[in-house]
Amino acid sequence: MPPTIITPGTAKTAAKHFKSGTSRREALSLYREILRTCKAFHWCDDKGHPWNQKLRKEARKEFEASREETDPLIIARMLVTGRDCVQQIQQKFNEADRKAWERIENDSRR
Repeated sequence: MPPTIITPGTAKTAAKHFKSGTSRREALSLYREILRTCKAFHWCDDKGHPWNQKLRKEARKEFEASREETDPLIIARMLVTGRDCVQQIQQKFNEADRKAWERIENDSRR
């Protein structure tokens, strides 16, 4: 299915599109992607709680708070924002990981 651009004049069309279960599948996909990303955060915070557990709880809380949302435009906005945030976190994490491996390689050559 090609991407749909939602404008204010097409709100009824958008509502039909998102009632079809697409937003539910997208939300589940995003939630699973967040859980997979959380696995990479294995260190602890200042209080000794693992970051991956803390991030998983926060993601669950955000999804539960948004569960009753019915406006398709707001749902679409939340999904796009969530996906963008996850991608930014993954890119930053991968960049930091790459830099750490470069430092290790440089230190081992000395």
